Amino acid sequence: MRPLLQGENLSKRWSEVLLFENISMTIFEGQKVALIARNGTGKSTLLDILSGKETADNGKVTITNDVNIGYFEQIPQLNPEHTVIEEIFVSDNEKLRTIKAFELAIAKNDQHKVAEISAKMDELNAWDIEVEIKQILSQLKIINLEQKTGELSGGQKKRLALAKVLINKPDLLILDEPTNHLDLEMIEWLETYLEKTKSTLLMVTHDRYFLDRVCNEILEMEDNQIYRYQGNYSYFLEKRDERIEMQQATVTKAKNLLRTEIEWMRRMPQARSHKAKYRINAFYDLKDKAAQKYQNDAVTLNVKSARLGKKIVELENVSKEFPGIKLVENFTYKFSRAEKVGIIGDNGTGKSTFLNLITGSLQPDSGLIEVGQTIKFGYYRQDGITFDYRERVIDAVTKIADFIEFEDGTKMSASQMLTHFLFPPDTQYNFIEKLSGGEQRRLYLCTVLMQNPNFLILDEPTNDLDIMTLNVLEDYLVSFGGCVVVVSHDRFFMDKIVDHLFVFEGNGTITDFPGNYTIYRNKIEAEQELEKIQARKKEPEKKAIQSEIAQTGKRKLTFNEKREFETLETEIAQLEAEKSVTEEALNSGNGAHDELFRLSQRLVIIKSQLDEKELRWLELSELG
Repeated sequence: MRPLLQGENLSKRWSEVLLFENISMTIFEGQKVALIARNGTGKSTLLDILSGKETADNGKVTITNDVNIGYFEQIPQLNPEHTVIEEIFVSDNEKLRTIKAFELAIAKNDQHKVAEISAKMDELNAWDIEVEIKQILSQLKIINLEQKTGELSGGQKKRLALAKVLINKPDLLILDEPTNHLDLEMIEWLETYLEKTKSTLLMVTHDRYFLDRVCNEILEMEDNQIYRYQGNYSYFLEKRDERIEMQQATVTKAKNLLRTEIEWMRRMPQARSHKAKYRINAFYDLKDKAAQKYQNDAVTLNVKSARLGKKIVELENVSKEFPGIKLVENFTYKFSRAEKVGIIGDNGTGKSTFLNLITGSLQPDSGLIEVGQTIKFGYYRQDGITFDYRERVIDAVTKIADFIEFEDGTKMSASQMLTHFLFPPDTQYNFIEKLSGGEQRRLYLCTVLMQNPNFLILDEPTNDLDIMTLNVLEDYLVSFGGCVVVVSHDRFFMDKIVDHLFVFEGNGTITDFPGNYTIYRNKIEAEQELEKIQARKKEPEKKAIQSEIAQTGKRKLTFNEKREFETLETEIAQLEAEKSVTEEALNSGNGAHDELFRLSQRLVIIKSQLDEKELRWLELSELG
């Protein structure tokens, strides 16, 4: 296989913190490689160096001639003055420039320009690429191509940056946490796309299903070494355990042998002979080996939870909406002890609103929410990190408690607790601003759990947490005696934790589904397959219609089409009314930024649905 990218003896230090030293790795053509390491070891920095964005303190990066690299960063670098379509097609590729001109001509309804550029599209054989680009934009829900990138939300910017990288079809794709800020449907599409792409792939991800299904090789970065595993995530877990067992056995054997060698060194005469020098040197090598400690990445999370009373949280006929948008409608539910609920649904369907209703951050428009007297919420928010970055790590924890009590009755100091959270004593007095994004998330999780909650609400807890921390968090949540409500796009995490799902279907509808995410997806896929079978059964009816057209030159509406036509008239009227209300609310400029953003998102969807339904109405009206 041809090597595309090679890093040799790479070292990087950030201030006084050593991230990695003398790391070497090679990426070969056709590989789909995942890089795994705990937070704070410099994964993103290593990708920056390999992509050429950052330079190493020592070492060399070699890129094979003419290899085109596409790099998707955690924090996208976009031109805020560009429109979405201008940002997408920033490229020297002639086909992409032509497709950009074609899309702009369509957007401006310039028929003369469309015809002119269509000839160039034919000449360049660019139509297939144009179709694929539209598919990528559609799957990532990038709709408003004329919007300025500076007006986009963080999630929209991430999706735009991802689309931009995929559209350019690089030889080597470098992706840093590509599933963050994607909903479940987008993740499953991206998973399929990357499986089929011919591009070589190097990525950092904590999504274990994604990793398992896409990658054929895993690189683990630990203790300034790279361990290579030829296989997917399941294979990696098996072989990593074997490696750890072998390392531990080697250290144990060295310690046993060291005892014998120490006795020999003590008994040895002062005048050491030349023949014994090799044994003396071997003694010191053995001493170093015996002193090795395998760094156990397990985070012990058995913090004691507050006592739960009989009443947990009860919702009765709860409704909540913003102007023109129903988010929750007449929802009734009583939470039970030790219940674990997953929440799924498209963006803008009310998931975060629901969490804020439970905790009292928002009040319902109607209905009643009763919270038991013993309930103590622990709320892990996506945007909940509010540390003073000039504060030291230890101070952020001791502000909550100096000692933490565990389920078995033992107590632990704040410093010991931080050590369990992979913050060793020498880093506890570092300033928070020096922590990586994942380390800040881990510290935030620590502070939430230390408050002794019995009702945990976790809003996207898997973002930026490494796989080692996630594994232990999952084990903790499985045995947690209180209630857990979790919003997550991490399917592995959801499958392991939740008993059932609240499915947010839009327009205020919430369905209680009895099972985890995989069971839910299997049900949806079975229903879709059934629809296909029913569609095939309708083929004779279609042939009869085609025969009627062939004989008479026209045909009448079928019974089902008449019903559809009547329904469309009602739906179009409702959408027009909602569009009017939404536009009025946006034009008023009143309301919070988040509310206005949701309204703008909804308006785009309304317009798209109106276009689709009006087109279908015209088709049917011509037949009627």
